[in-house]
Amino acid sequence: MSSTFFGDSRALLGRSLRHIGRSPDTIITTTVMPIGFMLLFVYVFGGAINSGSRSYVSYQLPGILLITVASGISYTAYRLFLDLQSGIFERLQSLPISRSAVLWAHVLTSVVANAVSLLVVLAVGLLIGFRSAAGVLGWLGAAGILLLFTLALTWLAVIPGLTARSVDGASAFSYPLIFLPFVSSAFVPTRSMPGPVRAFAEHQPATAIVNTLRALFAARSPGSDGWLALSWCLAILVLAYALAMASYRRKLG
Repeated sequence: MSSTFFGDSRALLGRSLRHIGRSPDTIITTTVMPIGFMLLFVYVFGGAINSGSRSYVSYQLPGILLITVASGISYTAYRLFLDLQSGIFERLQSLPISRSAVLWAHVLTSVVANAVSLLVVLAVGLLIGFRSAAGVLGWLGAAGILLLFTLALTWLAVIPGLTARSVDGASAFSYPLIFLPFVSSAFVPTRSMPGPVRAFAEHQPATAIVNTLRALFAARSPGSDGWLALSWCLAILVLAYALAMASYRRKLG
């Protein structure tokens, strides 16, 4: 008798998490670059940037959190590609298990690993001066947006993980996502940008998500930015999931 989808996903998730536990350098590598950016902007550029905020570390931390997620999901594509190349997918498909559980295990592993990375980056932010006036609901709202953003980008990462022809190609897709927050309101107000750059910055998803997180951390209502951030995350998630499952079905033949 075939196992249930949830049982299969839980078993495969345990396998993936054990691999992460044996290789903590994944978490370390994921957090080093965002922490480096955070220290660079706070201690090198922060004094020259007029963000309109008394605490620049509090201003730029939401953008750093997005970079952390974008950096972390590259490992999802990497691990998925290696599983395909090693023949593990074929062996798993010969067992009486749910087909979609294989992908969901990779996705949930990414969510857990990225949650740990986000906590590490947040802890460093607190050490260098980040403070939040948010209450329980504000923190839950911020966690929810970050979870949804991570889930959306992880399903996006599944696509190159399934279709790339090399291990470098599987993870290289994340580079544009890592740098997207730099052309947003993450580090400087968009009003300081030249016309075309400002137009792009104000109408791309990173700005809405950063503004929403910034408002939630400051115990303010995110207003229209909150709905826009939610819409962006859901749209990316739905589209990425559909394309990933289509790629998976083609891969299995």
